[in-house]
Amino acid sequence: MTTILVTGSNKGVGLEITKALSRRGDTLIACCRRPAEAHALLELEGDIKVEEVAIGEDKSVLDLAKRLKGKAIDVLINNAGTMGPDPERQSTLDMDFQGWADAFNINSMGPVRMMQAVMPNLCLAASPKIMTVTSQMGALSFDMTATNAYGASKAAVNKFMRLASIDLKPKGIAVGLVHPGWVRTDMGGPNADLSAEESAKGCIEVIDALNIENTGGFWKWNSENHEW
Repeated sequence: MTTILVTGSNKGVGLEITKALSRRGDTLIACCRRPAEAHALLELEGDIKVEEVAIGEDKSVLDLAKRLKGKAIDVLINNAGTMGPDPERQSTLDMDFQGWADAFNINSMGPVRMMQAVMPNLCLAASPKIMTVTSQMGALSFDMTATNAYGASKAAVNKFMRLASIDLKPKGIAVGLVHPGWVRTDMGGPNADLSAEESAKGCIEVIDALNIENTGGFWKWNSENHEW
């Protein structure tokens, strides 16, 4: 039985990923900042253990790691993220610098905190994987001048995970990145192309296909390779 940890599992794509994985029989460690308020998550059926974690806080992540000590985790899905400052305050000429720092803390450092904290758990699994949900906004090949702070934070996690894939390959740990598409969520807005269900289905297919041979890849939700 596969055990999968998902961050940001209380809404949007994270909730749909958790729902779909649970339906197919996987064991889920569903993480979010405020479990008591995660009503949709708490209503899901299946082998789901809801855990509290704030990926932007060292102590919160370490406390989670202590609770999970000795438990094998087959897949870590780094899904939690933030858009950062108000869009009009993250442009070339106007930047909310504290908001930008907060975005880096959550989008760039948060996945690394999680990866390092549960590394002992991943090492207990037979074929462990780490998949980070990123964005095409973090690709240097994608020239859209909007939400610059968000894009920069995603570019940073893209680079880090690419390097991590090299370091972790000898340990047998596969590392990948997936762009979930433009999704109709609180972050993507009502006019986006994809439903959260469609995006989640595609992301799961990408996660399932990740292995030690293609480690270090960057894919779109539809399994196409994404330019860096």
